[in-house]
Amino acid sequence: MTSNNAHRGWSTRTAWEGRFNAPLRAFLRTETGGARVVLVAAVVALVWANLDVSSYESVWSTSFSVQLGDWPVSHDLRYWVNSGLMTFFFLVAGLELRREFDIGELRERRRLALPMLAGFGGMLLPIAIYLAINAGHPTAAGWGAVMSTDTALALGALAVFGPRFSDRLRGFLLTVAVVDDVVAIAVLAIAYPEHPSPTALVVAAAIFGAVLLLRGCGVRFGPFYALLGVAAWLAVSESGVDPVAVGLVMGLLTYAYAPGRSDLQRASDQFRLFREQPTPQLAVMARAGLISALSPNERLQNLYHPWASYVIVPLFALANAGIVIDGELLSRAVTSPVTLGVVVAYVVGKPAGIVATSWLVARLSGNRFRPPVGWLAVAGVGTVSGIGFTVALLIATHALSGPALDEAKLGIIIATLGASLVTWLVFRSAGRLSPGRRARALLGVAEGIVDLTLPVDPQRDHVRGPREAPVTVVEYGDFECPYCGQAEPVVRELLADFANVRYVWRHLPLTDVHPHAQLAAEAAEAAGEQGAFWQMHDLLLAHQNALSPTDVLGYAAQLGLNLDGFREHMAQRMGVDRIAEDVDSADLSGVTGTPTFFINGRRHHGAYDIAALSAAVKAAFAGARLRPEYHPRDPGRREGGPAS
Repeated sequence: MTSNNAHRGWSTRTAWEGRFNAPLRAFLRTETGGARVVLVAAVVALVWANLDVSSYESVWSTSFSVQLGDWPVSHDLRYWVNSGLMTFFFLVAGLELRREFDIGELRERRRLALPMLAGFGGMLLPIAIYLAINAGHPTAAGWGAVMSTDTALALGALAVFGPRFSDRLRGFLLTVAVVDDVVAIAVLAIAYPEHPSPTALVVAAAIFGAVLLLRGCGVRFGPFYALLGVAAWLAVSESGVDPVAVGLVMGLLTYAYAPGRSDLQRASDQFRLFREQPTPQLAVMARAGLISALSPNERLQNLYHPWASYVIVPLFALANAGIVIDGELLSRAVTSPVTLGVVVAYVVGKPAGIVATSWLVARLSGNRFRPPVGWLAVAGVGTVSGIGFTVALLIATHALSGPALDEAKLGIIIATLGASLVTWLVFRSAGRLSPGRRARALLGVAEGIVDLTLPVDPQRDHVRGPREAPVTVVEYGDFECPYCGQAEPVVRELLADFANVRYVWRHLPLTDVHPHAQLAAEAAEAAGEQGAFWQMHDLLLAHQNALSPTDVLGYAAQLGLNLDGFREHMAQRMGVDRIAEDVDSADLSGVTGTPTFFINGRRHHGAYDIAALSAAVKAAFAGARLRPEYHPRDPGRREGGPAS
């Protein structure tokens, strides 16, 4: 297997990726990149509308029809964007929430309570503020426009203004924002229907019933679900309810799960058959095997998420952000209850609702339910949640019209800028705190999810570095894996940079792709019986193309080991049980490829170059400082190499 791809961030793994939850960092990179495109589209819409509002409106009011036999489906272009393409945006939101619920941060159900309640609090208080300001006015009907958070823009702002190393902070924001989206779509469907048709709703419900039936029968043929999704969209559209709800429901119904070792073994076998006989038939089988190893949730996210972020949401902004900002609108906005209500609800109500609800839940539960981050970070999540751009505009277009709609759009734009500024001020204030107080303010004291099922045991595991170090890096590796070989100097540099890190190697020989991996692992164990595990470990990774019985015996001689004892250990395969224990622990922890790293029990996703691993270790040090038993020796740099 070649290793060219490994040089792009050293993020490749042998035979398969082994990613069991569509990593949050990849999701964030798409969101933050898409946020820039959305901002550009919004600016273009404003410039276009102010230069020639008639051409702007004429384009988006152009009728577009689809004829299905004698049944025409005709809407203007803005409707096709708002209710057609945006269905895919909410499909992605539903997929992400389901992924988090199945295998992400919310797989521990107790973690769902606080962000869910915080999301509700962050909606109810803004609604109350808006209704109070608009009491007695017809514009009170626009209360739904102040509920939700624009996930893409909020994550983009957090990436710019927030701390560098807190996936928990971003995960907390993502959960609150997606809960917002779920409730907002429900409100859009229930509170703002147009000419509701019970018959069409019954048809839509029957179609969703068919989806559930197919899923229950284990049907995984995507085109069936696509056809049912289109049919449900048409039925809901005819019912008077905004059909974007179809995307959210379909996303929530799509399972996410980790690829099993048997699925990966089958995919690997099919690829090997194709390698031996490269025929079109075997190519189809190999492709189908690789695809089937992944969950439908992950496949759909990979397909639609870039389109949603880089095409659909920017098109939505282009179709809806265009308003004529002139002296008349600005003079109305100063005293408009709509504009004032939107701005105050988002800039003040959102953060106050999220922080107050989080504090109440933690206080009333005796801290059994507490935020996964510090209170300053909770405040930052609250302020950045005041960016409600996309869904706010969507609901505003349903709830308001005429001058009130323009005033609401202006308020949404002002609130987006204001919430971004306040977020910058919140996280800027963290920089003025001492390192210890800053870590507590941003990371809090909540324990993170531990992905490593079998804890490190210094009496059993192979440990390099201080045994009582506050940060532990565990690698599941394979001595014949080229990517493990490329990761080895990175690990050495990491241990040289951080004096107070211990490193643990656990065996995961992938015998289906590396025929000498098991033998090499047994050789390392045989050397370990004579106190030379790490010396043999280093030699094996340095000579990955020479791992035959003769080669490993030569390495034993090179290390000055007792060759008779080494041969006996290898002949009787005395290390097999020890290696099998590591493989079993890898299965329990969801590890399916090499190298896979865990840092303080938390699985490390993404690249394993020195920059990525160092950032993860620094974050682990920051979290370790919050534990009462933490007594740092020297977590910074030191001279010399790693302990052996």
